[in-house]
Amino acid sequence: MTETEWILVFLTAIFVLGIGAQWLAWRLRVPSILLLLAFGLLAGPGLGWIDPDALFGNTLFPIVSLSVAVILFEGGLSLRLHELHETLAVIRNLVTVGALVTWVLASLGAWLILGFDPQVAVVLGAILVVTGPTVIGPLLRHIHPVRRAGVISKWEGIIIDPVGASLAVLVFEATQAIGSHGLGEASVQVGRSILLTVATGGVIGAAVAGLAVLLLRRYWMPDFLQSPMLLMFVAAAFTASNLIHEDSGLLTVTLMGIVLANQKAVPIRHIVEFKENLRVLLISTLFILLASRLKRSDLAQLGWHSAVFVAFLMLIVRPASVLLSTIRSGLNWREKAFLSWLAPRGIVAAAVASVFALRFGEEGTRLVQETFLVIAATVAIYGLTTPWLARRLGLATPNPQGILIVGANSVGLAIGAKIREADYRVVFLDTNRRAVREARMAGFEAHCENILAEGVFETIDLGGVGRILLLTPNDEVNALAALHVMEVFGRASVFQIPPQSEGVKTKPEAVSGKRRGRPLFAPHSSYLYFWNRLREGAQVKKTPLSDEFGYAEFRAKYGDAALPLFIIDKDKNLSICTADREAAPQAGESLIALVDDPDPDSPTRDSDEPSSSS
Repeated sequence: MTETEWILVFLTAIFVLGIGAQWLAWRLRVPSILLLLAFGLLAGPGLGWIDPDALFGNTLFPIVSLSVAVILFEGGLSLRLHELHETLAVIRNLVTVGALVTWVLASLGAWLILGFDPQVAVVLGAILVVTGPTVIGPLLRHIHPVRRAGVISKWEGIIIDPVGASLAVLVFEATQAIGSHGLGEASVQVGRSILLTVATGGVIGAAVAGLAVLLLRRYWMPDFLQSPMLLMFVAAAFTASNLIHEDSGLLTVTLMGIVLANQKAVPIRHIVEFKENLRVLLISTLFILLASRLKRSDLAQLGWHSAVFVAFLMLIVRPASVLLSTIRSGLNWREKAFLSWLAPRGIVAAAVASVFALRFGEEGTRLVQETFLVIAATVAIYGLTTPWLARRLGLATPNPQGILIVGANSVGLAIGAKIREADYRVVFLDTNRRAVREARMAGFEAHCENILAEGVFETIDLGGVGRILLLTPNDEVNALAALHVMEVFGRASVFQIPPQSEGVKTKPEAVSGKRRGRPLFAPHSSYLYFWNRLREGAQVKKTPLSDEFGYAEFRAKYGDAALPLFIIDKDKNLSICTADREAAPQAGESLIALVDDPDPDSPTRDSDEPSSSS
């Protein structure tokens, strides 16, 4: 093959391995960063398929830096100031006191355990302050921690990146200044550098965010260019900040994202969705690239001192940082334990270490080796153990089976009652106060909220809830709500009752399913159909299936009018029946179905009339 063809093969391999690792991690229900790291090590030092330095040359680290800037900007877009109501003090302490404790102890460990020169040791300690959204984000999405623990972890992981990167630069400048001009001049230089970093990041970040809001508000950006232009602004702001003051760009783009996320002038949901897709692509490729840069000789040089250093970081440094940062914080011991066992290092640590490697010569090579070992070890250990720990502490539900039902009407209550009897969490949402009141009187958790309202889920605890059923009589509300909640639950977990038009003969193209949730139950099972069946005496019934009484016998008993709704398998997983897939429950499972078997205890409301609800 020609050189051009080889480059094409390498680039394709990076994308295939990165996205393939993400997909396989989703299928296996393991943290994606584990497989990304494994695939990168296999493709690089393992099999020698990919050599990023030969492929990209001197452009590798500018590409990595810009990619990290986009990731941090996207992370900033996810930070809502209202989340800080209960956690501001803890987050502030973690990125100040906690960062200082981590830097001091990690530097001592690098000096005493690894035998680094003190100048290199303090820089390595500063580099290892960072964690970052590239590793924290995928872990949190896999773990689904409860609100306070999840909010603190998310904010710390995003804010600590620019703090740690800036700290590494400041420490390096200080060590150089102390050697040349003494401690007094070094202190002045560090103070000046801190002010320049904060001023540059704050001014440029706020100014560019304000410019973007102005252009969006005046409709000076066409819809199809809004996401690309905002990406252009991110790159321009990041580069301009770094040119004005070294390594201030990460703070700039993070603040830019926070400002955009919390302004009320223009909606940015569609832009956030674009950045989320871009983030997945960037994280996938960056992990493959940086992991594959390692050489077998680099890995062979790591000894027991390195393992002791990693253990020191995980067992001493991180717990000490968290405990000192959460004094009188109101966090319980479970939350402190969770935070103490969540500090994986990621892309920013790798990128910053690689930059400083050029400044320290042979010691710089060791610095990169140790940093990548810390990244690999913390990603692997935290990735494998943190989900288990979160479950043991009662702070997470990795495969939430609960249901959020939009529509506290007779149909929703009949379905919700049987799901609750099967011991799954059910939460109702409706704008009708009477309906919400009656749902609460029936013992349900119900909220009088509009599913279409911005930030509707910010006041509702969704712990243990993994799917949403849109059961209002208004198909337009259901369809719009489906689009609104897909980014929260994922397209596969958003279900919508079919509209009445699908229950009569219409042209196939007359009703599009592209902008709806997954169709519930059967093509004809509209809200009106369901409501009429309940009024006529049908009930929602749970039936255990066995070898003697299987699905065929169930059909023979209840006839074709029986409508399968849910299947509970042997592992207590709740599956939702959909109109595009025929139900096939097996022996040993339980079937929840709508059947013609009157029951006076059924929670139907004869006075209920189909009406608009949201």
